[in-house]
Amino acid sequence: MMPANNGSKHQTIVRPLQYRDIDAIASLCQQASIPDPAVRAQIDRLFQQMNRWYAPFKFLNIIPTPNLTDRALLVAESDKQVRGVISVSPFNRTRSTWYVEWVSIDRQATTADQVTGKNDIGSQLLRHCFEHIVEASTWVLEVDISDNSTLALYRQNGFQPLAHMTYWEIAPELLQELAQREPDLPNLLPVRNTDAQLIYQLDTVSMPPLLRQVFDRQIHDFKTKPIQAVVGKVKQLFQQKQSVSNYVFETQRKAAIGYYHLSLDRDRQTHQAELTVHPAYTWLYPELMAQLARSCQYLPSQPLQLVSADYQPEREEYFQQIGAVRVKNSLLMSRSVWHKLREAKHLSLENLQIAEMLQSLQPSRQPLPNRIDKNEPEDLS
Repeated sequence: MMPANNGSKHQTIVRPLQYRDIDAIASLCQQASIPDPAVRAQIDRLFQQMNRWYAPFKFLNIIPTPNLTDRALLVAESDKQVRGVISVSPFNRTRSTWYVEWVSIDRQATTADQVTGKNDIGSQLLRHCFEHIVEASTWVLEVDISDNSTLALYRQNGFQPLAHMTYWEIAPELLQELAQREPDLPNLLPVRNTDAQLIYQLDTVSMPPLLRQVFDRQIHDFKTKPIQAVVGKVKQLFQQKQSVSNYVFETQRKAAIGYYHLSLDRDRQTHQAELTVHPAYTWLYPELMAQLARSCQYLPSQPLQLVSADYQPEREEYFQQIGAVRVKNSLLMSRSVWHKLREAKHLSLENLQIAEMLQSLQPSRQPLPNRIDKNEPEDLS
């Protein structure tokens, strides 16, 4: 990626992360608002690894850090100081949609014209990603609705709301109560790569068409690479983590009607669960929640956190009914990168000549005079 400069008094350069930036970026990460707890955990783990592995090489100031994942960390530098950072990653396997994980600006060390206006650092970081990550045609992000400054930054750069997200937390006492119920799930099966078609169809039918188009997921998005599966098993073994993925199979329709992915972590404050239910089978919510509660009861008592969207009224109604607590609300937003498409010239009917439009109807030669006298009968012999 090429550096991005501007002609203001405070010249800002957007560049990849370097060894010398680790401490400053870790501090900005702690100040950033990251609604998704899974992304927050991944970012924290990334900086812990970078501090552990790369600390002896910080004297190599000009060498960028190796890119161990698909995540891209870009730094905005002004007057030889880090002023801001952005973290982006591909959202799907085709890399047609990218995800803005977080943007953070050092407002104490940044001048007023770099915080607001056309030259603000946040907009420069976003525009740099839009222009240089050429494979991304759509961008998505999630922002806390109470973070007014970050929300204004995204709106200023063309992001529009997609859905309202609500994070729910189920207390350990409530999980024990839910676990006492025997779930009625006779066709609960573990998820394998051979089931990717079923999970893809369930994911497609469970969301509105606009989100389906923005996410642009394909079947291979629901498959796990063999190397990733082995690495995941090793991490679970050494880090005392557990991950469970199951789906409910409907035998008559030969389709998946429910799916959940549960991440159990002894070190994390909460367990995380991802839940997908077919809109026509909302009776599955009590059954799946009983199954999730039973899976959590063998670990230390920690709350379980799930998320719902405003297009899932049955899920939100069920969480309210069982006594789940709303912990935060966020806004899912998206932006299309239209400037990457070649615009056609504007055609106006006033600029077109009739002769050019109707060339096929123009006479090719002068007409010949009629040699038949209308007063004489026509000779048909």
